[in-house]
Amino acid sequence: MTATRQKIVPHLWFETEAKEAADFYCSVFPQSTITNTTTLHNTPSGDCDLVSFSLSGYSFMAISAGPLFKFNPSVSFMVNFDPLQDANAKQRIDEVWEKLSEGGKVLMPIDKYPFSERYGWIQDKYGLSWQLILTNPDGEVRPFIIPSLMFVGDQYAKVEEASDFYLATFKDSKRGEMVRYPAGMEPDKEGTVMFTDFMLEGQWFAAMDSAREHDFAFNEAVSFMVNCDNQEEIDYYWQKLSAVAEAEQCGWLKDQYGLSWQVVPRVLNEMLQDPERVDQVTQALLQMKKFNLADLHKIYDGEPA
Repeated sequence: MTATRQKIVPHLWFETEAKEAADFYCSVFPQSTITNTTTLHNTPSGDCDLVSFSLSGYSFMAISAGPLFKFNPSVSFMVNFDPLQDANAKQRIDEVWEKLSEGGKVLMPIDKYPFSERYGWIQDKYGLSWQLILTNPDGEVRPFIIPSLMFVGDQYAKVEEASDFYLATFKDSKRGEMVRYPAGMEPDKEGTVMFTDFMLEGQWFAAMDSAREHDFAFNEAVSFMVNCDNQEEIDYYWQKLSAVAEAEQCGWLKDQYGLSWQVVPRVLNEMLQDPERVDQVTQALLQMKKFNLADLHKIYDGEPA
């Protein structure tokens, strides 16, 4: 999977630190780079920095758009250190943990657990959560970075239903592992999902149920951009995913589980990188809910929409 053709791209919302954070993450992970930066002017949040970056070949986008949303552990990023692919995996997991720990908050100490020889869960100094794991060499190979979803509160016990829905909605999809809670692990109910992973559009995701008391839920701080090749695809994903009418704005939507998505034309990235057209395109986007690709092309080409 090449970074440039990644179908689903995690989008991170920062108050002001998108550029700084992207630089930091690129310093933490090997073979990482900033691929583009641009500024969107005259948005409801003022001028917003938009940063595209790649961490070890996995694409992210970040925006500085004010204090509206804060990261929480309901969406984290699992980082797989695989001894079969990296002879120094044990050393590297500790090096990355040390860098991400600076100014951060430990959610689960890096240590030996029943499911891994070495694992830890950390919120970095920006509040973004990472799960670092030394992969079991006997297991199936997984990518280095995998978004991980934790279903809590009102969404507890819905991982199986939600993952089935995503598998039915996205193409090139399949279920990976499914591990359920056994009896005696209260407050989690027997049979709910302790861990599952699944592939959507050739990309791996993970999810778990957690019945413990959490003061957070999915929000717009982390959303997932679905890059569409044409209006038919935009219409398809919008119809399938959007479940909260009041959340529909500027390509953003929320699904029935509260997870935020952005359904965007792939060509939008190119449009926003054009310094002569970015302001016109931005103002057009702000007027739309679901994106109209034909109208965007007209505005980009200088024609009346």
